Amino acid sequence: MEWLNPENAVAVATALLGVLVSVGVLWYERRVPRRRRIGYRVQMDTPIGSSVRSGRPNFRLGLFNEAPEMSDATLVLLRIENDGSQSIADADYTGREVHGLTAEFSGRTVRAIAVTQPPGADHLMDHFTAAAGMRHSEGTIHLPRVPLNQGQHFKLLVLLTGGPVGSPVTVTGGIRDGDVTPNRAVPTDERLPLFSRAARLVTVLLTVCVVALAAIIVTRGDHRPPMGCARGALTLTGSTAFEPVLSELAKRYEQDCAGAEVTVDAHGTNAGIRSLAEAGARSRGGSPSVIALADGPKPPGRPRLREHRIAVSVFTLVVNDAVPLEDLALADVRRLYRGEIDNWSRLGGPDLPVRLVSRDANSGTREVFQRRVLGRNELANSSRDCTTRDDRDAPVVRCELDSTRQVLQTVARLDGAIGYSELRAGTTLKGLHRLTIDGAAPSVDDIDLSDYPYREIEYAYTYGRPPADSLASSFLAYMSRGPGQDVITTHGHLPCASPRGLRVCGEDAP
Repeated sequence: MEWLNPENAVAVATALLGVLVSVGVLWYERRVPRRRRIGYRVQMDTPIGSSVRSGRPNFRLGLFNEAPEMSDATLVLLRIENDGSQSIADADYTGREVHGLTAEFSGRTVRAIAVTQPPGADHLMDHFTAAAGMRHSEGTIHLPRVPLNQGQHFKLLVLLTGGPVGSPVTVTGGIRDGDVTPNRAVPTDERLPLFSRAARLVTVLLTVCVVALAAIIVTRGDHRPPMGCARGALTLTGSTAFEPVLSELAKRYEQDCAGAEVTVDAHGTNAGIRSLAEAGARSRGGSPSVIALADGPKPPGRPRLREHRIAVSVFTLVVNDAVPLEDLALADVRRLYRGEIDNWSRLGGPDLPVRLVSRDANSGTREVFQRRVLGRNELANSSRDCTTRDDRDAPVVRCELDSTRQVLQTVARLDGAIGYSELRAGTTLKGLHRLTIDGAAPSVDDIDLSDYPYREIEYAYTYGRPPADSLASSFLAYMSRGPGQDVITTHGHLPCASPRGLRVCGEDAP
């Protein structure tokens, strides 16, 4: 069974533990009676006498040094508190005697007692009377039935003789629906225990489960088989600017999904659209196993083609390094491509002729450039080698090439050449650099905040709706979600399915 793996097992165990803990807490709150509890703890037990039985002799002055029979004296500070879930009234003490609690100091004799109460609880002192059972004998102190609200406490400062520091101190008594127990919380006056032992155990278990789940995810990596793998053959065609993304996606899908064969055959956006339409016509109403990627929306007259928005692609102008310009005004870009500027010196550059290196008519990158930047079509082709002008009447040298790679290589080789490409293409080529437009840089990072014009949605087109169990449908899901988003981002595009991409794809759609 595909779902039975360590990652899913830990995830299910974590979920079950969370559900069981929630149900258990609810059951406990509804079924288990809330208990009364008195807790006690020794906050201080220190020698004040000169006897070495209690350890190293301490230094004393005044009454401590003059009082007789105090050589083995000790001082104990005992805190008694209501650390249960309910208040305790005087009637909740169940002993037959007048007093409510008994404090015993084993091996020591009580010589003096001082009772203190916290601020705002002065009324507690009214209960510490002989009539209420307050008395002491040998090593025992009888305490009255003191009512205590939840979290309320009082303290006993006891002077003792006859025994060493650390001798056992116990408090006993009967409480209706409750008990008297030592309090092992941190020994401070203001903080009660933050977590119970059960809460700590559950927290540790949940933490272990979450850490184990994260470790499995990290060690297994991102190359997990996608849901809905399909077998068969699929052809990806269209945009050459998006070809690097398609090639990596095809390779990963074949690795993750046995029995799938994905071929990338990119010849430009328009050529890909035509190829898809022709394959659809041959399929006689069915949906062929072909996906065409297009830089921008399909041309009119193709009603059977179904669009899928995949990513936002950013494109850039590139210029040969012999032209040191870094930025061009949009108006100057349009003048260049109208043939009104034939030498870079007119824009503050070197004395070099302008050479326009463009894509052919099948290119979606060219269509985006014309629609988003120029607002019109480019000039007619005037050169076959991008160097000499074949048409003597043409205002500038302009050539057309078949792919983004050819454009970049030619611009890098020819002084004064300018061209355009997908953003990430050509980053390793020497001899050329990118241009900003009106100071706006080509970047995906702030595309939702920038006015940079040379950008477009990357569409995936199918002929009609492919069957849900088809390889075309599975690959579309793989490309637009999950591993596909990571690949798209790595290649410098913004996935439309991401939070930022949803907004930009919606704004840029025609």
